[in-house]
Amino acid sequence: MKLLAFDTSTEACSAALYIDGEITSLYEVAPQRHAELILPMVDQVLSQAQVKLTDLDAIAFGRGPGSFTGVRIATGIAQGLAYSANLPVVPISTLAALARSEKDKSEYIAVAIDARMSEVYFGLYKHGDGVELIGEELVIAPDKITLQINAMCFGVGSGWARYAEVLKNVFKNKLSGYGSERLPHAADVAALAVHAFKNGSLVKPEDVMPVYLRNKVTG
Repeated sequence: MKLLAFDTSTEACSAALYIDGEITSLYEVAPQRHAELILPMVDQVLSQAQVKLTDLDAIAFGRGPGSFTGVRIATGIAQGLAYSANLPVVPISTLAALARSEKDKSEYIAVAIDARMSEVYFGLYKHGDGVELIGEELVIAPDKITLQINAMCFGVGSGWARYAEVLKNVFKNKLSGYGSERLPHAADVAALAVHAFKNGSLVKPEDVMPVYLRNKVTG
């Protein structure tokens, strides 16, 4: 199986190629440069593997939530590439990708990305066969988050940098630790997309939609 994945939902820009169990990727933290960087990254991971777009089985992308502009860029590129090569698309939650990146830290991962306007994009995930969303993804004030499980969690995402004290108070003794520096990575998008592909979670290029969680532009 061959699958291309990319993510531009936050300050990071990344592309990854999955080929029969192996993932190669490019990653750069480059705010405001996603439109400039992402297609050359895609070209590079494909050319390094001597793979053409038409050799792929699917295209995956980080469908949000995150930066309005970044999510829109990824959505447009996913549609364009998929149309040109007649490929299905696998949209992957950027919160789920972040949860996967910390799969060794805890069974439960609490993802919080700074959404500005005193809110976070939040999702609680359980690791197992892929990552399972507990409840729903939200855009919410951090002090309004309510826990739906009685288990230890590990926090990840930029929201844990800006609202660390508030979130620690929400989780209290159910927090094993947190990491605020990690950003969504296309390698995790690719890994989740392979699982989703095998489960038939595919969409046609014309049906590709971003997920903002909020209607107002947040960057």
